[in-house]
Amino acid sequence: MSQPSSTSNVCMYFLAILIPFLPVLFKRGCGSDFLINICLCVLGWIPGVIHAWYIISKSEGAM
Repeated sequence: MSQPSSTSNVCMYFLAILIPFLPVLFKRGCGSDFLINICLCVLGWIPGVIHAWYIISKSEGAM
């Protein structure tokens, strides 16, 4: 399995700071992780960012 490039991950981390649910949508699609991230963003911006960073760091597939 090929790992995604570190440049794309860095871009995803910066995007997660601005709009946390978009990198989750790109990495995992429109599923439970996306809905969880939207709920966390509604509760507060920082929990959404932390969850997005977790999803980016644990994601094995390319964009």
